[in-house]
Amino acid sequence: MTRVTTTWTTHETTSAALGALAAEGATGALSGERGIVYLAAGRVVHVESAFTPDLGALLTRSGAVAPDGWWDAVDRGGRQARVGHRLVDSGRLAAGALEVCHLGALFDAAYFVLAHDTRAHRFRPGAVHWLGAVRSVPVDVVVRECGRRRALLDRIWPDPDIDTVPLTRVPDAGAAALPVRRGRTLTQVDGVRTAAEIASALACRTYHTLVELRRLAADGLVTAAPPAAASVAPGPSPRDVVWDDPDTALLRRLRDALEAL
Repeated sequence: MTRVTTTWTTHETTSAALGALAAEGATGALSGERGIVYLAAGRVVHVESAFTPDLGALLTRSGAVAPDGWWDAVDRGGRQARVGHRLVDSGRLAAGALEVCHLGALFDAAYFVLAHDTRAHRFRPGAVHWLGAVRSVPVDVVVRECGRRRALLDRIWPDPDIDTVPLTRVPDAGAAALPVRRGRTLTQVDGVRTAAEIASALACRTYHTLVELRRLAADGLVTAAPPAAASVAPGPSPRDVVWDDPDTALLRRLRDALEAL
């Protein structure tokens, strides 16, 4: 069976399937239980997961790109898989800023797809993402970074349910003197939202939100909501959010290292 030219199903884990596809220099989309990894010539070019806000949500909610500008780029460039190019060519976003934002979204989604290494489902050869080529990353780099993130999160609070289920505040738990980012994250915990929805509301990368939520859980302030938890009024909407996170410099260094390679 030729993986590069035909659609195939697999019983391999996602990371094992990606390794095989990388060795073949495959181009296409690998679907797993928690998302889709897009490859070009055996390298990861984009990752999607329902557990993370997509790049468009992050760019528009942060104010980096106006919603009208984003959807204009999607309308004009989506069919040709050139949405990223449209954003840059139209002057709406600098090329460097797009690459850094794209890498952040890619690694966020890859964490959910690969950190627990569930079974791969199907590979669609030749499939491309409508965003288009922005920055490609070697498969082994993505797998290694996902493992690093999982290890760090588990050291903070070893319950992965915090990452995916609706969260609620612990009644009567004190929350005095929280750091600004953690306190802002806590305001969005309402018994209904998941980590991805909180990250989207804050226009923040999901990984940073997971770090703060696990710290809140370790402090006894947040826990998984009961299955039948009643909806409560959401926390205040964030204002004047600056789309900047502590690992922006790390992503820039990663981009520079990839260019050097």
